[in-house]
Amino acid sequence: MTAQILDGKALSASIRVDIRETISKGIAAGKTAPGLATVLVGEDPASAVYVRNKRRACDETGMVNFHKELPADIGQQALLDVVAELNADQAVHGILVQLPLPKGFDYDENAVLQAIDPAKDADGFHPLNQGALMQGTPAPIPCTPKGVMALLRETGLELSGKHAVVVGRSNIVGKPVSLLLLREHCTVTVCHSRTQDLAAVVGSADVIVAAVGVPELVKGNWVKPGAIVLDVGINRNAEGKLIGDVEFATAAERASWITPVPGGVGPMTIAMLLQNTLEAAWRTGA
Repeated sequence: MTAQILDGKALSASIRVDIRETISKGIAAGKTAPGLATVLVGEDPASAVYVRNKRRACDETGMVNFHKELPADIGQQALLDVVAELNADQAVHGILVQLPLPKGFDYDENAVLQAIDPAKDADGFHPLNQGALMQGTPAPIPCTPKGVMALLRETGLELSGKHAVVVGRSNIVGKPVSLLLLREHCTVTVCHSRTQDLAAVVGSADVIVAAVGVPELVKGNWVKPGAIVLDVGINRNAEGKLIGDVEFATAAERASWITPVPGGVGPMTIAMLLQNTLEAAWRTGA
C-alpha cells in the first residue's frame, strides 16, 4: 500500500480563493471588509515569519490587516491596553496575539488570551470559546484542529465509529481536535507522556493525529494498514530538514492517506485563521 497525500498546500490555496471571492461579493453588496489584527511582541524570528505569512494571506484575500509590532519589554499592562483598543475598534473583527510572548518579562499569556473579546478571538483560544467547543455550540474553533478536520473531509471517508488516536494533549491542538473528532462520532483515545505501550495504542487507530512536537516519535511500522495519518508536528532534524512527529517514509507505505511535512497541516492553519475572521465579521453583520 502507498498512501495518498493529503495536500494541505493545495487545499489551503483553494480555501483562500473561496474566501477572496466571498469577501469580494460581500463588499459589492455593501458589507465591510473583514479586519484581522495581528500583534507581535518582540523580535523572535520564527514568530515574525508566522505573522508576516498571516499578513500576506490577508492581502491576498482582500482582508484588512491591522498590525501592531511592539517591543519585547512593553510590559503586561501596556499589552493589555493594546488588546483593549483592538477590542473596541469596530473595523477589527479578529485578533491574534502571536505566541509565545518574550521570556524574561513576566508576561501572563493566559491573561492576554482572556483579555481578547471572545467574539474576536481568531485563534479560538479564549476559555469561553474552548468551553463552547466542548459543549458543541457555535464559536471560533482553534485553527490547526479546524484544519485537521478539513483535511480529513478531503478523504471522503466516513469517520463515524472509527477509532481516532490523538498523540498530544495540548490546549492548542490535542484537546480541541479530540473534541472535534468526537463530534464526528469517532471513538477517541488521547495519548501523552504517561501513556503505556504507545505503539500498541497507535497501532489500533483508524485515524492518527500526531501533535506532540517530538521528531518522528510515531514510528511508521506502528501504523495499522489503511489508517489515515495527520502529522501536525514541525521539527528540524540534525541536518536542518523539516520533519514531522511521524516517521513519514515508512508510515506512507502502510497508511491510506497521510499529510506531508511541510505542506500538510501547516498551510491549513492560516486558511482557517482567515475563515474564522470572515465568520466573525459577518456574524456581527459587518
